[in-house]
Amino acid sequence: MIKLYNTATRKLQIFKPLKAKKVGIYSCGPTVYWNQHIGNLYAYIQWDLLVRTFKYLGYKVKWVMNITDVGHMTGDNQGNADTGEDRMEKGAQREGLSVWEIADKYIKQFTNSLELLNIQMPDILCRATQHISEQINLIKKMEKRGFTYKTSTGLVFDTTKFPDYPKFGRLNLEKQEAGARVEVDLEKKKPWDFLLWVTNQPNHIMKWDSPWGTGFPGWHIECTAMSTKYLGNRFDIHTGGVEHIPIHHTNEVAQGFGAFGKPTANYWLHNGWMLLSHEKISKSLGNIILVTDLVAKGYDPLSLRYLALTSSYRQGMNFTWKSLTASQSALFSLRQKLAELKTSKNTKTNKILAKDYQKKFADYISSNLDMPRALALSWKMLKDKELADKDKYQLLVEFDKVFGLELKKTPSSPKEEIPKEIQDLVQEREKYRQERNWPEADKVREKLKQLGWQVEDTSEGPEITKE
Repeated sequence: MIKLYNTATRKLQIFKPLKAKKVGIYSCGPTVYWNQHIGNLYAYIQWDLLVRTFKYLGYKVKWVMNITDVGHMTGDNQGNADTGEDRMEKGAQREGLSVWEIADKYIKQFTNSLELLNIQMPDILCRATQHISEQINLIKKMEKRGFTYKTSTGLVFDTTKFPDYPKFGRLNLEKQEAGARVEVDLEKKKPWDFLLWVTNQPNHIMKWDSPWGTGFPGWHIECTAMSTKYLGNRFDIHTGGVEHIPIHHTNEVAQGFGAFGKPTANYWLHNGWMLLSHEKISKSLGNIILVTDLVAKGYDPLSLRYLALTSSYRQGMNFTWKSLTASQSALFSLRQKLAELKTSKNTKTNKILAKDYQKKFADYISSNLDMPRALALSWKMLKDKELADKDKYQLLVEFDKVFGLELKKTPSSPKEEIPKEIQDLVQEREKYRQERNWPEADKVREKLKQLGWQVEDTSEGPEITKE
């Protein structure tokens, strides 16, 4: 039984698929006007874990993700996605490239980052500019059902026709209207009515013919158009960041009602942010770190994936270099342990205990993706003296189908290898600790320090780092 926290109801709910043992997932993807940093990629690690969890539990998954390459305006940062410059055009001006070259450049950077983090490629990665006809046809449906009106700016969604508009985002519209800034489009009935098609920007590079005039789509329409094209008018799960709740996803819910008379997704999942020094990592703040920056500093990029596993996707986490170093040490320890288990001559099995660990693991990942508990269970399993090495090996390999840490990967670079002498000392110290022989354990710690290694005790096991 899978339980997921559904933003639409603000409740932890039992997941009921539309089709037995099948699940359709749509994830809001990147706007490809600049590099995707580790804060962005934290979200995609979490949604990759969601996909892996369903596959592990026997579901057939169809995962769709969009690429925004038109219509996402800079005003989104100020709470009005209909204002400002198109991010794609701004990116093109910044680098002296065409908007198409900018898109191709940063799509490549994004997919390369996915590969480095062992994030599975979505089954469908769809670009907004390649689905203009789908967006126009969807807008036509809303127009036919009386949910639109025209202004000199373009075609606008009439939120007064959708009484439940503020419900999804828990919006206080009266307060929002009272405190609204000067509205750019004074012809809008309400400040939060939003553009479906923009027609008043003749200098915009990317534009197409439509029944409402030459122009380009608003930002929100692409996700509704592409999700329903590939997953149907009603599908299982829509994911995104918490920042999408009050505007982007609220407007997607409205568009679903306007076009089909009902929401498109049954479950809406939102991730918290990865912070840096307790501030949001963002291009506007200039505090971005790329996955390739981690590699350049000598980190295995999967240490970031391990770090993400230690957090709840809804809460997010604070990134520090110290925590990344500890995660890398833990990752290498797991790989080393798996290598040792593979060559162990202890081939006896304890099927009952192994099945108990399997059940607990499945229960944890089914409980709203509780990866921290699943990871802690893995370390507990490795320390269990009642479990044979053969069982431990098979369980760890099986669990890694969800974790995606590539634990079978053999350490090859000098930075990855922890000498066997050091590993033996750490195990010796762990033995003394379990016996509560603290003086001997401290002696081993001091010896490790003299050899240039530091050991730190955590709930996941000893973490070894080079001093």
